[in-house]
Amino acid sequence: MKKILIVEDDKFLRELIVQKLIKEGYETSEAIDGEQGIKKVKEEKPDLVLLDLILPGIDGFEVLSQKKEDPNIAKIPVIVLSNLGQKEDVERGLKLGAVDYLIKAHFTPGEIIEKIKNVLK
Repeated sequence: MKKILIVEDDKFLRELIVQKLIKEGYETSEAIDGEQGIKKVKEEKPDLVLLDLILPGIDGFEVLSQKKEDPNIAKIPVIVLSNLGQKEDVERGLKLGAVDYLIKAHFTPGEIIEKIKNVLK
């Protein structure tokens, strides 16, 4: 069973995505800030990370760069899910190793799950 770590401080959105992922047969883990996020990536080595960028404590960009520097977890795919829609934010996220960058307003939870499935294929 594939495990997805959701790093998202918005409780409503996080729970919605978790419920949908469980329905689809995935195992889930949750983190509500950047520090907890990077800690869980290291400990749990999930199959994929869904990462918000605007987080309490260290932000998602910092999570991406710490992950990139650690050879044990560098290859775990990350999909960014963010309200930051500026071109430079998207480019920065992808440059730091995200496999996809989704702007929250443009995607329904169902479409987010589809993106996750595509990456895990």
